[in-house]
Amino acid sequence: MIVVQHSEDKSSTAKSSGRARGFTMLELVIVLAIGSILTAMAIPQVRSGLYSYRLNSAVAMAKWAIQSTRFQALMKGYPYQVVFSAANTNYQIQNLPSGTTYANVGSVVPLAGSPMTVNQDATINFLPNGFVTSSVTSFTITYQGMTKTIAVSNYGNVSVTP
Repeated sequence: MIVVQHSEDKSSTAKSSGRARGFTMLELVIVLAIGSILTAMAIPQVRSGLYSYRLNSAVAMAKWAIQSTRFQALMKGYPYQVVFSAANTNYQIQNLPSGTTYANVGSVVPLAGSPMTVNQDATINFLPNGFVTSSVTSFTITYQGMTKTIAVSNYGNVSVTP
């Protein structure tokens, strides 16, 4: 089989290959510069949101621990307490079924996976009727400059203030 090309075909092929298709280097550099600027502007916002979510998670965990401990005291009919440790940033639930010494219920639970700061040790005691008998009924959790205070009323209501 013999293929014959005409001179017209060669010239049209040469003309189209002379035109390069694509982007110029200047266009690529401008697009990369704009993308870099937008990314640099977004990073602080994303970081702030992430820190806020982590703090809110730790606060929700502490609030849940307080409320569930109160419900355990109401349900079981004997005193319970939740002990928050500032040094270890964790908490332990304890009960007093019969006797004079509180016993651990389960194991120690970390307050968060991130390095939070709790301002003080707090032990919150609940009587079988749900009343709080603790001297310390509020504490503060801090993370990356953001702070939330958790307070427990005499009736066991938990409130969080920024």
